[in-house]
Amino acid sequence: MNHRATTLGLILGLALGLLASATDIGLLDRLADGVAPLGTLFINAIRMVVIPLVVTTIFVGVARIGNPKAVGKLGGSAFGFFWGTTVPAIVIGLAFMTIAMAIWPVAIEVPTIVEDIEELPGLLDLLLRLIPANPFAAAAEGALLPLIVFTLLMAAATVAVEEARRLRLITLAEDFSAVFVRLVHWILWTAPVGVFGLAAPAVARMGLGLLTGLAVFVGTVVVGLFVFMALIYLPAVRILGKKGVGDFVRGVTGSYVIGFSTTSSVASLPVMLEEADALGASPAVSSLVLSLGAAINRAGSALFQAGALVFLAAVYGVPLPFTTLVSAGFVGFVVAMSVAPVPSASVVTLAPILEAAGVPLAGLGLLLGIDRIPDMFRSATNVTGHVAAAVTVEGLVGGGASADDGAVSGSV
Repeated sequence: MNHRATTLGLILGLALGLLASATDIGLLDRLADGVAPLGTLFINAIRMVVIPLVVTTIFVGVARIGNPKAVGKLGGSAFGFFWGTTVPAIVIGLAFMTIAMAIWPVAIEVPTIVEDIEELPGLLDLLLRLIPANPFAAAAEGALLPLIVFTLLMAAATVAVEEARRLRLITLAEDFSAVFVRLVHWILWTAPVGVFGLAAPAVARMGLGLLTGLAVFVGTVVVGLFVFMALIYLPAVRILGKKGVGDFVRGVTGSYVIGFSTTSSVASLPVMLEEADALGASPAVSSLVLSLGAAINRAGSALFQAGALVFLAAVYGVPLPFTTLVSAGFVGFVVAMSVAPVPSASVVTLAPILEAAGVPLAGLGLLLGIDRIPDMFRSATNVTGHVAAAVTVEGLVGGGASADDGAVSGSV
C-alpha cells in the first residue's frame, strides 16, 4: 500500500468534508456525498476478501503447529508467553480507549444505527452460537465468530491425520492464502481513492470533531503500547527471564528501532537474533521463539485493534455490552495470532472484530489514512515482545533446550 498516496487521499477527503461542513455551498455538499460510492466500493472489496483470508491464515497457523507434544517445552513456553501477553494487551486497549472516550468524547453527530442492530445476545446465546450448524451459511452471513471456531476445530483435526494428508491440506490452504494476499495488495492500491470517498462524506456530516477524535485515538494507542510494555514485558523479563530491566531495554533498542522504521517483524529478525544472543538467549531458544514470534506474536496489534473497536463504536454510537466485548475480544485474540502478511494488516483484519460487535466497516477507511503512525509503534512493540519472549523462555527452561528442540522451528 502506498502510505503517502493514502495519506494524501485522507487529507483531500478531510479538506473537502471540512469545507462542506463549514460552508453553505451546496456544490461542496453534493460533491462530498457524490464521492461516497468510491468508499462503498472500497469497503465492499475488503469485505469480499477478508473472510477467506482470515480463514485460510488461521487454518495454516494452527495446522502448522503439528503434534503439540513434538513442540516440547520450548514451544509450550513460547506459546504460553504469546497467549498470556495478548490477553492483557486486549484488556489494556479496551480500557485505555474507554477512558479516553470518557475524558475526550467524540463530539460528532452521526445517524444512529443502534435501532437497526439485532438484539445483542446474552452470554448463553453467545456460547450456543459458537458452534455453527452450517459453517457455509455462517460464512455467507458474515458470522465470523462461529466461522473462526469452525476453522480452529478443523485445523486441530488436521493435526490428527497422517502427515502426508496434513501437509497437502496445509499447502492447499497456503496457496489460497497467497492468492488472497495478492488480491488484498491490489485492493489496497485503490486505498487513496477509497479513503477519499470515505473521509469526505464522513467529515461533511461529523465536522471538526472527527479530526479531534482521530488525534485522541492515535495518542491513546501510543500511550497504551508503552504502558503495556512497562506492565507486561518488563516484569516478565525481570521475574521469569531473570534479566535486569535496564539491560533488557538497552539490549532491545536496535530491534525496536528496526521494527519501528520497517513496520515488519520479519525484517527485524536478524537484529532480534543478534540482540537475543547478547541478552543471554541460547541459539536453540532464540531460533525457535523468535521465528514463532515473527509469525504469530502480535500483542501490539491486539491492543491497537481493541482500542480501534472502542473508538469506532463511539464514533458510530454502537453500544458495547459485556457479551459483545467477550465475543469481539475472542475474535481479536485469534486474529491477532494470525495477522496476514499484508500492508496495514491490523486495520484490514479488524473487519471480523467490527462485524462481531456490529460496528460499521466504513470506519476502516478512516483508520487506514492515519495508520502509518500507530503501525510503527505497534510493530516496534511486537518486535520487543519477540525478544522478551526469547529472554523469558530462556529463563524458564534454562539449559534444558536441546538440539532437537531447536530443530522443531523448521516444522512449525
